[in-house]
Amino acid sequence: MKLLESREICVSKLVDVLGLSQSTVSGHLSVLINAGLVTVRREGRKAHYALSDQKKNQYALPLLALMLGWLEDDPLVRGDRRRMARITHKT
Repeated sequence: MKLLESREICVSKLVDVLGLSQSTVSGHLSVLINAGLVTVRREGRKAHYALSDQKKNQYALPLLALMLGWLEDDPLVRGDRRRMARITHKT
């Protein structure tokens, strides 16, 4: 979810950054979608994921607002963001 804070991301980029299988990442995203915290936008065969907004779930915005400040200094989050920047820069 921390990677989705700044923008919409396709599952293949999340797989590359997190080093997990596509099925694992998709499974986690499915749980977040069902909870109303993440939305999906399909473009052909690609699925793009983003954090939800209040229009979809009245509880999502307050919960996500709390999360925005969490884990900013976490080494794992910082590493994931660096990998995302490198992967995004390549494409």
